[in-house]
Amino acid sequence: MKSIFKMILTMMAGTAALASCSNGKAGASDDFKYNIDQFADIRVMRYQVPGWDALSLKQKEYIYHLCEASKYGRDIIWDQNCKHNLQLRHAIEDILENYSGDRECENFALFTEYAKRVFFSNGIHHHYAEDKFFPACPSDYFKSLLEDCGHSEDCDLLIPYVYDPELFPVRRASGAQGDIVKRSSVNYYEGVSRAEVEDYYASISDPDDPRPISYGLNTKVVKENGKVVEKAWKVGGIYSKAIEKICEELALAREAAENESQQKALGLLIDYYRSGDLRIWDEYNVEWLQDSLGTVDYVNGFVEDYNDPLGRKGAWEAYVNVKDAAASLRTEKISASAQWFEDHAPIDPRFRKSVVKGVSAKVIDAICLAGDSYPACAIGINLPNADWIRRDYGSKSVTIANITHAYDASAREMPTSTLSEFAWDENEIALEKKYGAITGEVHTDLHECLGHGSGQLLPGVSATAMGEYSSTLEEARADLFGLYFCADPKLVEMGILPDSEAYKAEYSSYIRNGLMVQFTRVELGKKNTEAHMQNRKLIAQWCYEKGASDNVIEKKVRDGKTYFVVNDYVRLRALFAELLAEIQRIKSEGDYKAGKALVEDYAVNIDPALHKEVLERYAALGLKPYGGFINPEITPVEKNGKVVDYKLSYADDYLGQMLQYGHKYRTLD
Repeated sequence: MKSIFKMILTMMAGTAALASCSNGKAGASDDFKYNIDQFADIRVMRYQVPGWDALSLKQKEYIYHLCEASKYGRDIIWDQNCKHNLQLRHAIEDILENYSGDRECENFALFTEYAKRVFFSNGIHHHYAEDKFFPACPSDYFKSLLEDCGHSEDCDLLIPYVYDPELFPVRRASGAQGDIVKRSSVNYYEGVSRAEVEDYYASISDPDDPRPISYGLNTKVVKENGKVVEKAWKVGGIYSKAIEKICEELALAREAAENESQQKALGLLIDYYRSGDLRIWDEYNVEWLQDSLGTVDYVNGFVEDYNDPLGRKGAWEAYVNVKDAAASLRTEKISASAQWFEDHAPIDPRFRKSVVKGVSAKVIDAICLAGDSYPACAIGINLPNADWIRRDYGSKSVTIANITHAYDASAREMPTSTLSEFAWDENEIALEKKYGAITGEVHTDLHECLGHGSGQLLPGVSATAMGEYSSTLEEARADLFGLYFCADPKLVEMGILPDSEAYKAEYSSYIRNGLMVQFTRVELGKKNTEAHMQNRKLIAQWCYEKGASDNVIEKKVRDGKTYFVVNDYVRLRALFAELLAEIQRIKSEGDYKAGKALVEDYAVNIDPALHKEVLERYAALGLKPYGGFINPEITPVEKNGKVVDYKLSYADDYLGQMLQYGHKYRTLD
């Protein structure tokens, strides 16, 4: 089980009024239009990059090649998500560009909406809910589009792939029923069962290794001649053509790097991609951690294991960013006090780290999102994921300021908000408006900068002990860490929060979201399956039930509408502490049975009557529950055959960028 996860913003439009990140920075505009498209349950936005013009030519060159390396990995995530996604995408691209028939009819509009959804999700499964979604146009019409564009030979494969609800029904299976490896559509396993995969990794893992590699992170597991084997994602292996292009751009980026540490890290990353050796991946992560001075940073690789039902395989992702020096003062102040927070965490002292090492935190502005981080992305990230690296060397935590700002600015362009609909009264609304922006940011900082890095496993406990429940439990642990310390007077003393009442906004918002609002993202009758949503449901539901005798959280009904209201903030904090202590114990001791019970009892099931009500109330607002982004474009500017600058411009055509990427960065068939 990995200990570090992305914190996805539960951005329900208009719930906060975050401060503008323009604040006079070069490259940011107050009249910038953020919303550029919307369809199904999705809105597509743009984000700004403040301070671009203040970067040096060499820094821009470094960024440019890091961004190119990021985009060349796009095909990998499509193939990882499901085995025929690329074939479908290529056919869809051909139809959108070359269909000779009527493009004004209703069916073509319905096909285009489906195409947009497929592009957004990097495949046929919803990017967040993970269920397969379907076109609203008839299958015969879809078939006619394929035939018109010369894809008749693909119809027998693609029509069932798109329309059959029994074929690849869910990207990542979860729950106790059936074989979650066989039931999952992700292209990580083929011809093997869960038991075979787990037996295989048990046979090759060394439980006594104090620095274990991330077994299975960069491979596909298949069966050959009756034997379970791994096929590496590397140069010369699976995804070789894409990885070769990534390495070419990383090598060019290395030449323009800001310092020797960056150069060394990129060299190791290239070596890892060429060899597939996970020991080199660990060496790379250790070196990557050492660079705390550079303005430019990046993530590139097979990183997060959310999409794997067994929590081993890394989805390919990348992003490139620049440091926001002024905004980073807050996170640096928090990370500098990491030992104090660890020492005062409400957990068994056996599970605390006696020495917290290498916690670095900063606020960044994204420049390029790619792979599993595109179009939908996180607002906070903490890496690397290996427990032993975090123990011995520390971690990097980032809060992505311009993405957070773009979400909020996008919401301000909307005529309605969820805050007014789901908050109980004007006092709750006023509390959110006064403090919600800062407390939301601070909770993210605590979650990413300290929460994921807190605690330790007992000797002999495997990092994979929580199995399929690892992601949910780790996100809950980090969220609880942040929630508990949000209310600590220490934050006011440090100047992080303005006063002792501020934390209440985050508590009310968290409970409101965890018990109600987030389920606008789940289809009626479905279970709650996504790890971050499970984490929030687990915490909110557990606290609601455990605090019932003291009326800590009260369920109120007015005019047929349900509300959840926090009555006792002090007692709620104590409940957060109690649950944090238990989840830390579960992780530290490797108590799979207790972890499973927590998730299954509190995180999975949604009350159908409440769910129906929430969906109806949200639908009346006319909002989209999910958001994602297109990237700015970076273009080299040449003079007399020499690059003299790199121009950054803001694209405003969602489908246009998808089709452009399909041409320029296509590496796999």
